[in-house]
Amino acid sequence: MAWSTREMAELAGTSLRAVRHYHEIGLLEEPERRSNGYKQYGVGHLVRLLRIKRLTALGFSLSQIADMDDGPDSAQDPRDLRALDAELAATIERLQHARAEVGALMRRTAASDLPLRFASVDGTAELPDADRSFVTVLGTVLGPAGMDAYADLLHEEPQPVARELDELPADAGERVRQDLAERLVPYVRGLRVRHPGLSDLASDAPRGRPHTARTIGKAVTDLYNPAQADVMRRLRELLSDARAPR
Repeated sequence: MAWSTREMAELAGTSLRAVRHYHEIGLLEEPERRSNGYKQYGVGHLVRLLRIKRLTALGFSLSQIADMDDGPDSAQDPRDLRALDAELAATIERLQHARAEVGALMRRTAASDLPLRFASVDGTAELPDADRSFVTVLGTVLGPAGMDAYADLLHEEPQPVARELDELPADAGERVRQDLAERLVPYVRGLRVRHPGLSDLASDAPRGRPHTARTIGKAVTDLYNPAQADVMRRLRELLSDARAPR
């Protein structure tokens, strides 16, 4: 019995385009043609097509399949299988994380613009716009440990001195800025005691500390007004000054 291209595709559960593409790249041998010019496929073609379909479903690329023999053990190179297994594990982890985010959105316990570790924190939706955008940026540069440390911080109710920073006008004077920075020092040190991970948020940053520092610096400059950014700079200097009271 011989099958047409359409019949072959239907038997294998694939598309005409896929069959034609496999012919074009030499992955599937061209069959003989009938006197009317139509291709006639045999069992060998069907077996080959089913094999290609199975291997691609497992995650092998077409170029990898092209390098394999037709023997039953040709796809069992331990190195290829280990690499494929690692790739599948990463895909599963990504999909599980995505499903968790979708579940949180369905339960209305998360916001769609924030990473899951942050979005599930009660009260995150009430953050000022600048802080909310800053949290979103952090989600792109921090590693799991850094994100968890910052998420823990978001559970705390900000003290009045922190709210002063949120409400600081752009034209705040020198004395106001310095006074606020100094009053923020004990507040921030207290946060670091309660949340040790805040002292080194970039400890497991995927792209390293310099990239994380540059990105956070850019976010601060763009999201906060000049007076707020200046207070943050002063605060950072005070926190790094060994002479400052702890």
